[in-house]
Amino acid sequence: MLEDLFAKVKLRASYDKPADQKGKINIPENLMFKCPRCGKVEFMDAFLLGGKICPACGYHARLSAQERIEQVADNFTFKEYDKHMKSLNPIDFPGYAEKVAHLRRKTGLREAILTGECEIMGQPCALGVMDARFMMASMGSVVGEKVTRLFQRAEQEDLPVVLFTASGGARLQEGLISLMQMAKTSGAVGRHSRKGLLYVTVLTDPTTGGVTASFASLGDIIIAEPKVLVGFAGRRVIEGTIRQRLPEDFQSAEFAQQHGFVDMIVPRGELRRTLAQLIRLHTGKGGGPDENSVG
Repeated sequence: MLEDLFAKVKLRASYDKPADQKGKINIPENLMFKCPRCGKVEFMDAFLLGGKICPACGYHARLSAQERIEQVADNFTFKEYDKHMKSLNPIDFPGYAEKVAHLRRKTGLREAILTGECEIMGQPCALGVMDARFMMASMGSVVGEKVTRLFQRAEQEDLPVVLFTASGGARLQEGLISLMQMAKTSGAVGRHSRKGLLYVTVLTDPTTGGVTASFASLGDIIIAEPKVLVGFAGRRVIEGTIRQRLPEDFQSAEFAQQHGFVDMIVPRGELRRTLAQLIRLHTGKGGGPDENSVG
């Protein structure tokens, strides 16, 4: 394994960029990954093959929405909802339209969430995945509307909902309109729940602010990846308000589980199977998850 990686390094160094005049080899960009938690350095290829998880400390790096869907959904089963929906500038916030346009080009997304339906190890469900690369997955009018429509469609089609959350909270650039999304999304979750349908929330890093205060905390089952940040206000704001020092692990997934907010912490490699089992147990449809399922 290491021999193959070293061979790739030499190949990249020789072909990606020529040696300079002194004969030194230019190291290509994005060759190595340094864990922001423990500081361990390893080859980027090995880090990516491991699902973006640090082998030393178990740090779960952030995934794009597309990467998350590829990891969780069965191959070729994801069908996107509301693909062409995009934000306007409802309060004429200076520079907002330009920032959104730039992020669309950079990320390939039209907004901070992808929604649709898919199968997870043969179990059908409605799926939502937030992407922190797009304005820290802040919840504006489009994010709120797409979440609301996800639950409405799942309610109509008798589908469970699996929603991966990652957000810095409400979107400042949309003012009060962004705050209204908390009530709208919570109402949609409530109607879906009253029909007796399952809603599973998966908290990823970070899940904070108005998203935590609305649909992220309303799941029938709340799952979190290990050591992710889960909270509402920031640590400094809370400490300044209550004038007390908070525990070091405050707002971690483990702290939230100890205090009853999170039901289970599931490593990334086990998420797909866990979700399939939960859906099957709730719906009573199909057999158990099959190792040979497509995906």
